[in-house]
Amino acid sequence: MSSRLALIAIVLISTVLAPAAARAQTAADSIAITVMVISADQPISEAEVRVGSRAWETDRGGAAVLRLLAGRHRLRISAEGHRPASLDVVADRDTAVTIRLDPSEAASDEPELEAVELETVIVTATRSEQRIEDAPVRVEVLAREEVEEKMMMTPGDVSMMLNETSGLRVQTTSPSLGGANVRVQGLRGRYTQVLSDGLPLYGGQSGSLGLLQIPPMDLAQVEVIKGAASALYGASALGGVVNLVSRRPADDRELLLNATTLGGADAVLWSSGALGGRWGYTFLGGAHGQRTADVDGDRWADLPSYARGVVRPRLFWDDGQGRSLFVTVGATAEDRNGGGEIPGGARFAEELRTRRADAGVVARWLTGGTLLNFRASAMGQRHDHRFGEVRERDRHATWFGEGSAAWTRGAHTLVLGAALQREAYAAQDVPGFDYTFTIPSLFAQDDWHPAEWLGVTASGRVDRHSEYGTFVSPRVSALVRPGAGWNVRASVGGGYYAPTPFTEETEAIGLAPLRPLGGLKAERARGGSLDVGRTLGDLELNTSVFGSVVDDALQLVVPELTTDLLLINVPGETRTWGTEALLRYHRELWHVTATHTYVRATEPQFRMGARRTVPLTPRHQSGLVAMREAEGRGRLGLELYYTGVQSLEDNPYRDQSRPYLIVGMLAERTIGPARVFVNAENLLDARQTRWQPLVLPTRSAERRWTTDAWAPLEGRVINAGVRLSW
Repeated sequence: MSSRLALIAIVLISTVLAPAAARAQTAADSIAITVMVISADQPISEAEVRVGSRAWETDRGGAAVLRLLAGRHRLRISAEGHRPASLDVVADRDTAVTIRLDPSEAASDEPELEAVELETVIVTATRSEQRIEDAPVRVEVLAREEVEEKMMMTPGDVSMMLNETSGLRVQTTSPSLGGANVRVQGLRGRYTQVLSDGLPLYGGQSGSLGLLQIPPMDLAQVEVIKGAASALYGASALGGVVNLVSRRPADDRELLLNATTLGGADAVLWSSGALGGRWGYTFLGGAHGQRTADVDGDRWADLPSYARGVVRPRLFWDDGQGRSLFVTVGATAEDRNGGGEIPGGARFAEELRTRRADAGVVARWLTGGTLLNFRASAMGQRHDHRFGEVRERDRHATWFGEGSAAWTRGAHTLVLGAALQREAYAAQDVPGFDYTFTIPSLFAQDDWHPAEWLGVTASGRVDRHSEYGTFVSPRVSALVRPGAGWNVRASVGGGYYAPTPFTEETEAIGLAPLRPLGGLKAERARGGSLDVGRTLGDLELNTSVFGSVVDDALQLVVPELTTDLLLINVPGETRTWGTEALLRYHRELWHVTATHTYVRATEPQFRMGARRTVPLTPRHQSGLVAMREAEGRGRLGLELYYTGVQSLEDNPYRDQSRPYLIVGMLAERTIGPARVFVNAENLLDARQTRWQPLVLPTRSAERRWTTDAWAPLEGRVINAGVRLSW
């Protein structure tokens, strides 16, 4: 039956797209090139922008939007009282350029000009590479400025950067070792796919330590798609996608040195440059360490010790004609130690040794109006994990390959492609959990922009999972601009998650207490969102309503008459809904961001016949960040983050958490080539162990010696360092 459904879906997709493919050679305008014409930093209205025999006129803001075929075009720009200019552009994705005209009474010679990029953000996670303001799929983007701010707070990982993003929550899964994953709009962390330049370099399921092993220095931006994104990226993107986009070569070098009051230290080197012949490179090398910190004096590590090394060189080639090549390789080695003294005086130590290597390639080729894309990656990872006297050694591997073609016809941009992903896990000490999944896929997407005020994106994907069968994942998103400064986005979609033994609970206890899996089925989800945004000068406002339903979600349970734990599909629906509000204000030296997220999430209880609030899901989360920046001098910032009450599970000390407030301050000063910074995090010393013990009085039925971490464990931390650029 599943094979028949797959065949039907493939035939439907082919039937819809084949006529468009046959007409691709006669495609009309599709790619948007926004041209801004200025003189003496003032916009020029009624300037003429000409391409061949066609002409556009700039509006009162000095802007003209050109719809062009993919390929190279020469633009000629003229305006009364100014010297004309011309430049060549390669149209392979939506972009923007600024043209400066010189005042002149006589319009004589026509100088050649270099194109200057506007401050525009191109999102890549939606496959069609559009300006963020034109993408029907809502994409939350953390630009380089925000990355730099968080880099001075936690230079060794991206966890804080994601945790302070609206709608995201980085949840600690293993208090003993500090492991964490990222929840998107209340959904569990296993549903979130973490990518690097669109590649699963951290595996199909990145695990609880993936976020803690990624230095942010080489990131240009971070793209977040919230809600079911299986139509774009398959099973692991049921709840959303976090795409980490790397910096490109710029012939610069940076060295960051950092130390904390709790015994942490970081040294990160970034280098980039040209290699000649349109080749360039970037290099990231990092060394990170942390001493064991027992903040509350209970002889249990609140911060585990670790020593980590990261190396990542990248190679770039671009011929300026729409053809490019990107190659990345990386290696990570980390030793992490936690645990401590349990009731009775015995010691329970947790240790984890991680060794990971990965490689990836992305190639683009523009030919005959069609953009061909190829992506491939491979990742291998070894763990040596100790839970007291229990040792668990394993190997993870992910292989991925994808090819696609994109072309245009009229107002449509079409993408058609195929992918193959293979996931493998092999345990050396715990039998019964090995698996190898092979997932071939077909996907299609249509971006339709019939007018400046309307855009629609329809995506579909068919996955043939070797273990769980065939799945069809759709997603439709629409963008409407009802008036100047307004934008309304709506999305609906569905997806699935293929079960593995790795959940938030098993990340903390290992697989030894778990009965081998059997009789599981894939989790299925459907959801939607509505976003309304408004721009008023320097002020940006956005509100969202979202909701999702997950059928037959996995839960870890303790069956009767046995001590083995069991992972099962609990019948019923896990329902999540909520709202988001975002306010941004940018004016000259000041940057202010305020956010609020409200989440209601409930799930069925095993054998109880009732529903409960999903544990560790705050009802309210709010944030306020104010930053004052002086160009070339430095910055000064204040952060406030509020986390509301959370429902707790298997916690003998309390049923609900306390709300808490995190206050932080950041100061940076530029002195020649150096930028000196000081960051004070959690000034009020909000700390879980101020309100309850972390260590349990007796070992739980799930073989744990600690409660869940629902608040910070490390308390107040101050770090300081220097960034050298040359």
